[in-house]
Amino acid sequence: MTRVSSLLRGLLYPYGLRILFALPGVGMIIAIFVAPEPMPMIHKMIHPSGEFSARFLIVAMMATPLSILLRDWRGPLWMKKNRRYMGIAAFGYALFHTLLYIIDKASFGSVLSDFPKLAIWTGWVAFMIFVPMAITSHDWFVKKMGKWWKWLQRMTYVASVLTLAHWAALNDWSGIVPALVHFGPLFVLEAYRVWKWYIRITKF
Repeated sequence: MTRVSSLLRGLLYPYGLRILFALPGVGMIIAIFVAPEPMPMIHKMIHPSGEFSARFLIVAMMATPLSILLRDWRGPLWMKKNRRYMGIAAFGYALFHTLLYIIDKASFGSVLSDFPKLAIWTGWVAFMIFVPMAITSHDWFVKKMGKWWKWLQRMTYVASVLTLAHWAALNDWSGIVPALVHFGPLFVLEAYRVWKWYIRITKF
């Protein structure tokens, strides 16, 4: 059993894992290209591409609090080891989501006219936060930036709040329930993490 699990880990890490994370996006691209009329399908794929970005972001952020809560489980440790790949996947789907949105709007003027809306500018700002985080995800940047790399990665919390607001505010706040369903477990785990930190501090 141990040999089988080691073989599976070898197949998945790292390139197989990246392929696995990319599969939903590949499915969306194929659906667009095989559709008789691509534009309606592009519009249809805007939302699921954004959802997958949020899901990868949430899972990546859940790794640390889960490892605190479930210290004897290997799952959270695996998540911590691979959360950088999850973060890159979150950025990849966010980029795909943004490109689909721009294509769907069909003109720069339409994109600009949408920008003042809460549901839109929160998404753009979250995406802009993702960009430097994705660029500096390589080991070379981790070594060169030192403690500043960790500081930059903490901007994930800002991006997650903006992503929640972006999702929730879409279509006259009809997205608030699915957004809270997705982000709720993360908020609970982060609250637990803060509580554990507070307990540890007060002991000294």
